[in-house]
Amino acid sequence: MSIVVTGATGSLGRLVVEELLAKVPADRLAVVVRNEEKAADLAARGIEVRVADYDDPASLAGAFRAGDRVLLISGSEVGRRVPQHTAVIKAAEAAGVAQLAYTGILGGPEADFELAAEHKVTEQAILDSGLPYTFLRNGWYHENYTAQLASVLEHGAVLGSAGEGRIASAARADYAAAAAAVLTGEGHLNQVYELSGDTAWSLAEYAAEVARQSGREVAYAALPADAHLRALTGAGVPEGFAAILVDVDAAISRGRLAGTSGDLARLIGRPTTPVAHAIGAALAG
Repeated sequence: MSIVVTGATGSLGRLVVEELLAKVPADRLAVVVRNEEKAADLAARGIEVRVADYDDPASLAGAFRAGDRVLLISGSEVGRRVPQHTAVIKAAEAAGVAQLAYTGILGGPEADFELAAEHKVTEQAILDSGLPYTFLRNGWYHENYTAQLASVLEHGAVLGSAGEGRIASAARADYAAAAAAVLTGEGHLNQVYELSGDTAWSLAEYAAEVARQSGREVAYAALPADAHLRALTGAGVPEGFAAILVDVDAAISRGRLAGTSGDLARLIGRPTTPVAHAIGAALAG
């Protein structure tokens, strides 16, 4: 039996692997990747590399073994994820894995925004498979915002259409630690975890914290949805993805990403990383 991480060379996957290596020997781990070269460093550390592609169901036939504990990290290609995830689920079912953990989205069936649609279909497909599951419904990452700090500082503004809505984000590393906990621990089968940061914040508060730490003038520019869409597309964001981001801000305004269940802190055994810490790390970097 191995602990298997799909999408292991991605931003979240690599962090999960590092968390797992702190808990179990490398020879108990396997990774499923599209590009073997990108996983060469993992192979050099003693981790088994299994090459397969979400878009090639035949390649997934050898990706899993009976008794494996598997983490399905959701694909990054919005609009293609249902067939991709379905192929992984079918391969896991055929192999007889002991656990299929899945990184979904905060709120699960109650998430009423476009980005959640494929996650909801995937969760139902896992339930229909009959496999022992763990749903890791990840909230927003701090990095969704701190990755844009250079632009924020350049323009002196955090743009958004979320109004006064609040966001209970956490660090990507926090979510990785939670995934490692459910893959190596007991009592997590057929469980659902609503994962989010301990404290929710508004975009105005985020802008104020960036200003405080950077010593620059930064404010929240609260835009109507249509103006937000124009600003994103004007900055080069593809229109389809820009519309998804605007829709997410509408969900934030309705409180859909503000939930603070405490599940994430309980799984990782410590408080979640404050957004102020993430801002400081991004500024330092």
